Amino acid sequence: MRTEQLYVDGNWREAAETIEVRDLADDGTFARVAAASTSQAEEALAAAESAQRTLRETTPVERAAWLEAIADALVERSEELAEAIVREAGKPIASASGAPASAAERLRFAAGEARDLARSYGEYREGTTAGHEGWQAIVKPEPIGTVLCIAPYNYPLVTTVLQVAPALAAGNSVVLKPSSKTPVTAAILTDVIVSAVDLPDGAINFVPGRSREIGDTLAGDERVDTIAMTGSSGAGEHVARESGITNLLLELGGNAPAIVFPDADLADAAGACARGSFRYGGQRCSAVSRVVAHESVHDEIVERITATMDDWVSGDLFDEDTTFGPLIDESQAEWVDELVQDARDAGAELVTGGDRDGAFYEPTVLADVPQDARIVHEEQFGPVAAVTTFSDEDEAIAVANASDLALDASVFTTDHDRAMRVAERVDAGGVHVNGAPSHGLGDIPFGGNDVSGINREGIHTAIEEMIRKKSIILSRGSSQ
Repeated sequence: MRTEQLYVDGNWREAAETIEVRDLADDGTFARVAAASTSQAEEALAAAESAQRTLRETTPVERAAWLEAIADALVERSEELAEAIVREAGKPIASASGAPASAAERLRFAAGEARDLARSYGEYREGTTAGHEGWQAIVKPEPIGTVLCIAPYNYPLVTTVLQVAPALAAGNSVVLKPSSKTPVTAAILTDVIVSAVDLPDGAINFVPGRSREIGDTLAGDERVDTIAMTGSSGAGEHVARESGITNLLLELGGNAPAIVFPDADLADAAGACARGSFRYGGQRCSAVSRVVAHESVHDEIVERITATMDDWVSGDLFDEDTTFGPLIDESQAEWVDELVQDARDAGAELVTGGDRDGAFYEPTVLADVPQDARIVHEEQFGPVAAVTTFSDEDEAIAVANASDLALDASVFTTDHDRAMRVAERVDAGGVHVNGAPSHGLGDIPFGGNDVSGINREGIHTAIEEMIRKKSIILSRGSSQ
């Protein structure tokens, strides 16, 4: 059994209590991880604040070199990281094995963005308003300070890197709080970082712990300058209430609709919807949760999605042929089942799936789902393709916008004008035309509206949120 410690102020440390991490591959205990106390969380914040001055004096070129060294070291530990992801997150090895390379790619992308920061130093401006004609200014980006990274369980490596890499690229200190369900991957990442580069003490701090015990201590501390969080809308709203005057970068819950018009390529649309609904058991904020199909193609879409069921093979998570695993825990499977049963009670047809065994929930297709069913409006985070209908474009948009979750959406049509018109009217942070939602490398900004988030993520965009700009003004004369 693995054991993992905290990392605070340049040292690995024990804690009085531990978190037991379940092994989703072998149904046992995978690891025991130190659970930070309130005082240890405060020590991490103090260490991060102390490191700020040293970090502020580093150059973007130095930070780019850090990120590239971390990327190289990460790849060297690919097998260890992949195994951890399989065991604590329940992701099949066929998917988990690609996570280290994807994370390394994001680190290298962040290194390039760090170098671009160097090109921004010394931006020159002149005053243009009356009385300020003689003003000359240099506008410099500088680190914002301490970034609190609150990582989710569903992508414990890649999403964590999407928070940590921009923070380091911008020259900030980091306090990393992983999900209590998947802290081992973050512990390995921390070890990779501190082994690969000689960071100042306090530059990165790893504080796994129970949110109910240290969450408010971290989020509500005035020493935190930015909070980068991926998680549920409820958790995000709580963090926002606690954080006070703190810059927030929150990517929260999703309930992505996929609107399918009659002129769409139905084979492509159904394939994209199936992958969008069932990949990683639907435990993705960008998952296709609602298939909003025109009434004339509803039956064909249901038939085509159902025909993909053989693609979702359950079994040994370390078998390369396995493509479908359990949900993160039994309570999540119970939640999905509750939404499915509600839809059936409302009149939806269960086409396939619908059975639960512990944390395992079958890939499920629901047809003719009433528009007022809870699954149309609430985040399921499970493997259910819930197909409902619309009769015209206005109704399709009304169904898509009926939920206050507004992270992602898709529209399937061969009519360019319709695609653009619908994409503009759907309330979502991102709309994918003729494809399932995906946040990709992070070179394109992503994030949600309404209760699905605040601000936008992506390597470049996150760096912009993790710096502040200082104007050094050289005025001539005494006019103000």
